[in-house]
Amino acid sequence: MKHNFRKLKIWTEAMSIVTITYKMVRDFPDIERFNLTSQMIRCAVSIPSNIAEGSSKSTDKHFRKYLENSLGSAFEWETQLNVAAIESYITKETFEELENRIQQLQKMISGFHGGLDI
Repeated sequence: MKHNFRKLKIWTEAMSIVTITYKMVRDFPDIERFNLTSQMIRCAVSIPSNIAEGSSKSTDKHFRKYLENSLGSAFEWETQLNVAAIESYITKETFEELENRIQQLQKMISGFHGGLDI
C-alpha cells in the first residue's frame, strides 16, 4: 500500500463530515428518513470510503479515480446540504459553516489528486 489512508488529512477531514452528518440528520423530519437523510449519510460515508479504497491500489493512476469518486460524493453532499437549508432543516449558520467545511475538503481532495503521479 503506497498511501496509509488513516494518515491522510483528506481522510480525517472526510471522517469528520461523516460524524457531522449523522448528528445533523437526527433532527430532520421523519419524512426524510428514507430520502434526504439516507442519501446524505451514504454520500458522507462514500467520501472517506473511496479515499481508503483508492489508497490500496497499486498505482497513483488508479488511486486518482477513487479520489474523483470521493470528490463527486463531496459535491453531491454539498447539494444535499443546500436542500436541507432550503427546506429549513438546518439553520443558516449551520449551513454556512458546513458549506465552508465541505468546500475546503473539496479543495483538499482536488489538491491531493493533482499531486499524484499520472
